[in-house]
Amino acid sequence: MDLTPTEEEREFRARLRAWLGKVLPELPARPSPDDWPGRRAYDAGWQRRLYDAGYAGLHWPLDAGGRGATPTQHLIFLEETERAGAPYVGANFVGLLHAGPTIAAEGTAAQRARWLPPVLRGDEVWCQGFSEPDAGSDLAALRTRAVRDGDDYVVTGSKIWTSHAEVADWCELLVRTDPAAPKHRGITWLAMPMDAPGVTVRPLRTLAGSTEFAEVFLDEVRVPVANRVGDENDGWRVTMVTLSFERGTAFVGEVVACRRTLAALARTARANGRWDDPVLRRRLGRLHGEFGALWRLTQWNVSESQRSGGVPGTGGSVFKLAYSHARQELYDTAAEVLGAGSLSLEEEWTADRLSSLSYTIAAGTSQIQRNIVAERILGLPKGR
Repeated sequence: MDLTPTEEEREFRARLRAWLGKVLPELPARPSPDDWPGRRAYDAGWQRRLYDAGYAGLHWPLDAGGRGATPTQHLIFLEETERAGAPYVGANFVGLLHAGPTIAAEGTAAQRARWLPPVLRGDEVWCQGFSEPDAGSDLAALRTRAVRDGDDYVVTGSKIWTSHAEVADWCELLVRTDPAAPKHRGITWLAMPMDAPGVTVRPLRTLAGSTEFAEVFLDEVRVPVANRVGDENDGWRVTMVTLSFERGTAFVGEVVACRRTLAALARTARANGRWDDPVLRRRLGRLHGEFGALWRLTQWNVSESQRSGGVPGTGGSVFKLAYSHARQELYDTAAEVLGAGSLSLEEEWTADRLSSLSYTIAAGTSQIQRNIVAERILGLPKGR
């Protein structure tokens, strides 16, 4: 892996930095965290600006509507947008980082033409319908049924922790199409329109007070067979493609954000006198080393994804496992630096700390990631 920037990449960084410097002051005020229609409009507006400037789907392949950027250009984009304080993908998270890349890798030409341009423009928002109330971390234990009826599947069941369901147009949905098959082999990946009759969304309030998740109830929802990505009963393999994006490259911008947060903590510790504590200084130093290593692992994963045709490998599980715990320690350390001020629910630090608690569960629990590392990288036998 050679990530030494070329002259072209240095010019790319300069152009991007200049564009960000011009466009960010022109953005409207961010909406309230509880204003989901406003948040969707804000996120869609930012995505449209990226699209018009040629930065949307920067690392997506050319035949998927992207720019086919090099791994270094992709990382430069993430670094510069995060350092400039540019908006995050927000409500576009699932479409841009999960469903879109999956359709680009596994969809037909017609499916790519239908769904990818609206994602890149910010016109359509996706949510993720994977987890179920009774399945826990065993995703393959899902029970939502899809029965073939002519040119449609009739879907009945429920999903939970469905990201951005309240403002989504589409759902990447896992269903069981063959209940008699072994549980990993009877699953199908569908694109379900969220305005279809029989879809009910009930928002869930998190510990931090936000409602970016929801329960989704499906009562004989008709989904066209043409909306199936991959073959019937081959959904588990397609799902592994989705999860490889979720674990391998979807969090890379957050590593830059965490490194920026760590630097801010160090400045705060110096200002409020906590820097004199040698134990705290060692803790901050260790976190500096951990996030530096995570950034190098990020670079490796992005490069590996490029070499493998755009699909991240099992290195994403190594990253996800290490990152989840490092992020939690970062915000535990923030509480130590800030003292009583970190207890106020009005503080952004507090919301980030509460959010960090979910990272060892989201996108596959740490236990699941350890199993993947043990079996697929270390070659250990499956646990019993």
